[in-house]
Amino acid sequence: MGIQKKEKTVNNFSLPLPDFFDPDRVGTIWRIPYEKRAKEAQDWARQHGLQPFDLTQGRPASVDQTRSWLMLVDVQNTFCVPGFELYVGGRSGRGAVDDNTRLCEFIYRNLGMITHISATMDTHKAQQIFHAIFFVDKDGNHPAPYTDIHADELRDGRWRFNPTLAAQYDIAPEYGQQMVIHYAVELERKGKYALTIWPYHAMLGGIGHALVPAVEEAIFFHSIARQAQADFDVKGDKPFTENYSVIGPEVLTGPMGEMLGVRNTKFIELLQEYDRLFIAGQAKSHCVAWTVSDLLEDIQATDPELAKKVYLLEDCTSPVVVPGVVDHTDAADAAFERFAKAGMHIVKSTDVMEQG
Repeated sequence: MGIQKKEKTVNNFSLPLPDFFDPDRVGTIWRIPYEKRAKEAQDWARQHGLQPFDLTQGRPASVDQTRSWLMLVDVQNTFCVPGFELYVGGRSGRGAVDDNTRLCEFIYRNLGMITHISATMDTHKAQQIFHAIFFVDKDGNHPAPYTDIHADELRDGRWRFNPTLAAQYDIAPEYGQQMVIHYAVELERKGKYALTIWPYHAMLGGIGHALVPAVEEAIFFHSIARQAQADFDVKGDKPFTENYSVIGPEVLTGPMGEMLGVRNTKFIELLQEYDRLFIAGQAKSHCVAWTVSDLLEDIQATDPELAKKVYLLEDCTSPVVVPGVVDHTDAADAAFERFAKAGMHIVKSTDVMEQG
């Protein structure tokens, strides 16, 4: 049952890769020919026996005896294409590109066994707490990308909330400063990453926000071949909080108890409906780690045995590494070790996936 820990093997139900899949294009941007892929997906379903009930139709994912859910975390151009704003290269420099190559292959080879696919979408506007415009120093300068802002630096005025933004949020500049101090204090109290100023990224309406074409193509192909609608879950659009995890923001409430965001119970509810959940995406040290951490928190509050349903595709995710600036590899690995101790499975995309 589940995953056998044997790498570089192919299960008895594994499908071949479709001819159109080109691993050399995974790290590039291009237009998906949807109509052509839809026809090919329908033909693929018939050709590979995904239609035991009606030879004129693909086997809908809704009839799967073992229901498998694949969650893709932030597989977007902004994180996954070299040269984009927050490309996750890992220590090798090819991290997200190689991860997504393996991820696409995993989807295509296991097309008949993946019941449902969901994809989270980091979604930002310019004026958010992790972007430079939100803060100024005494001379009106904004912090540089990758600056960490700590509570004591906000208290002593080294950095302060940009007062020109206050009117847009219908608050006084002083209260904006109170908000960001409270936020930084809460991050420290919870043992989370410091408030980091990230380069402008995943901008709503921009090309960086879109899913990587190769992965989007695989999701679309699955949707047609398995007659299963994919889900796309937006996160990260609230101005006064970060949202590494799709399940909830880093800080839920402001200094006066006002809601900065809400915790989403959808994911623990879905986990109870499925037999297994596979998780992949970017970055292992940030949005993947915090999504899994929040899910584990909900699991432990609901039923600790649910952890055994979760499979983390460790060769389809990489940590944030900025050469000469920061390397989150060790922190990411430590998080995955904690998840394994809680009962989750750390697996490779090439491990045998039984049909069940």
